[in-house]
Amino acid sequence: MAKPLLALMFLLYFALHATDDSYDRSADHSILPRGSSEQKTLCSQLVEPAGYPCEEHKAGDAWFLNSADQSLGFILADNGFDVWIGNVRGTRWSHGHISLSEHEKKFWNWSWEELALYDLAEMIDYINSLTDRKVYVVGHSQGTIMSFVALSQPDIAKKVEAAALLGPISYLDHITAPLVRLMVDLHLDTQMILAMGFHELNFKSDWGTDLLDMLCDQLVNCIDILSLITGKNCYLNGSRFDIFFEYEPHPTSAKNLRHLFQMIRKGTLSRYDYGLLNNLRVYGRSKPPAFDLRRIPKSLPLWMAYGGNDELSDWTDLQHTIKELDSVPELVYLENYGHVDFILSVRAKEDVYDPMIKFIKSLGKFSSL
Repeated sequence: MAKPLLALMFLLYFALHATDDSYDRSADHSILPRGSSEQKTLCSQLVEPAGYPCEEHKAGDAWFLNSADQSLGFILADNGFDVWIGNVRGTRWSHGHISLSEHEKKFWNWSWEELALYDLAEMIDYINSLTDRKVYVVGHSQGTIMSFVALSQPDIAKKVEAAALLGPISYLDHITAPLVRLMVDLHLDTQMILAMGFHELNFKSDWGTDLLDMLCDQLVNCIDILSLITGKNCYLNGSRFDIFFEYEPHPTSAKNLRHLFQMIRKGTLSRYDYGLLNNLRVYGRSKPPAFDLRRIPKSLPLWMAYGGNDELSDWTDLQHTIKELDSVPELVYLENYGHVDFILSVRAKEDVYDPMIKFIKSLGKFSSL
């Protein structure tokens, strides 16, 4: 029997979701059989009811929230892939730590930079060590900026066969999503969230709900709040909305939000900016170092799908990213797609996942189960 191809998938939401190895984060192997459990888990709630075996390791859920015939996790399994679902610190599936409580400030001392260089790197290394095979990485939204930065590290890139990025983000200064721009312009990250002492950012908490109510009642019309955050999504599967919002969005750190907002304001792809004096202490320089996308190997195949209605992944910003790459990525443009359509569209399989799988198979390194 041929060894299966491996696909590590992860998805994090932009602006909605300590630098050590003490966090409980894992990659869920969603193909291996497992025993039954009475506890409500991702496997028992989303995967097994669709007829797929699943082993529980506290995994991310977004790849299974669409109908079974349109969810990438199931589609890859049907195509003979060995599917692993990535997960990072701070989400509902990863609140564990060997010494810190989630109520402590240090627990939330991280941004997407640590998610890329530690969490994602560790997941790729874990799968590589178990299988002795390179992985294909599939990311959406914040998962794509994690991928760009992780793949610029040679010790990570050498364990990856190729990457497919949906709604890719890295440079963010041309974001047009109204609610995001409003929060950036109001300096919500510094004037309210950090000033009030919040370290966890959870829009499902009481204060998170009150904050959105205030913004929507006084400053912006939030009848379609999803479009205000992501752009107009033309193909959303309305029958899955209740399930989608039951699981999403996940919590993240206030530092993560501030890091992203720094990038929007400055047009940079850099490490976290601690301010002049602390930058000198942490980095030995007045400004945070930039990440160099030219370090992503030219030989590493990249596939990117972007949407005409996506107000988080702007074409101008994506062009900036592409110009910095040594390789030439394969691009798929979907004119009417918004940011969430890539995972919750009624046409996701035909528009996004089938072309992505065709790209992977064209590399000539696919082996079925």
